[in-house]
Amino acid sequence: MASARLSILAGAACLAVCSLMPLAAAHAQDSGTLAKIKSSGSITFGYRESSFGFSYLDANLKPVGYSIDICNRIVDAVKTELKMPGIETRYQAVTSANRIPLVANGTVDIECGSTTNLVERQKQVAFSPDIFRYNVRMLVKADSGIRSIADLQGRTVVTTTGTTSFRLLREADKGKNLEVTNLAGKDHTESFLLVENGRAQAFVLDDILLAGQVANARSPKDFVITGESLRTENQSLMFRKDDPEFKALVDRVVGGMMKSGEMERLYNRWFMSPIPPKNININYPLNAETKDAFANPSSKGI
Repeated sequence: MASARLSILAGAACLAVCSLMPLAAAHAQDSGTLAKIKSSGSITFGYRESSFGFSYLDANLKPVGYSIDICNRIVDAVKTELKMPGIETRYQAVTSANRIPLVANGTVDIECGSTTNLVERQKQVAFSPDIFRYNVRMLVKADSGIRSIADLQGRTVVTTTGTTSFRLLREADKGKNLEVTNLAGKDHTESFLLVENGRAQAFVLDDILLAGQVANARSPKDFVITGESLRTENQSLMFRKDDPEFKALVDRVVGGMMKSGEMERLYNRWFMSPIPPKNININYPLNAETKDAFANPSSKGI
């Protein structure tokens, strides 16, 4: 009887605490990101561990990359806005699967990764102006004979959990009844390894991220990025929605970097120059779509 009573009391206590958690999260979001940063003295970046060039770990396991550098410029602006030069930057690893929930619930203040700005995602989170635009294609072994979507018939295709890649492949099929087996990698590196070790014959993803995987491969010449573009997509920084004050600051910083030419200089640093930890050059020239994004900043999404 006593143990049953304790169990009931424990359950009631848990219910009370758990019921307060959403209220606490809602209160934190109602106060706005800048108020949250001012109160805590810190800002939390969400980073990816293997989005090479954009957001990944260097030899010292420190998050680095194009997206991280842009977020650092935003922090500089926050310090000025709040008159707080000592704001601490904290880091939280995110994946394709958990990045949106971690931003929405306040764990991450701004995701500095490689996320596509989709209109459907705007129901949960907000986005900066596009920092990159790219095409969704596939990576295969150079000797595989695969050069188009039709060549995937009967093959195994890997996509990273939480990405839109497999859905785009199905939409491109347009009733042709392409029969493929889909494997899911937990991150981009695991997905690439499934092609490298022969468990999958193709890896579908943003071509720039595929280029990063190839550049870091043991034998880059063994792989090619090929096939029709499944869609032109746009990458943006992601943060909590319904926070116009923080969005205005982010838009001002990102737009200013584009206008001044700093964004293109950062691009060349991370995608056209040797980068840590192996001093490999991804060698992905600025494309026409991204040039347009820099000339006409937009966060409308697709």
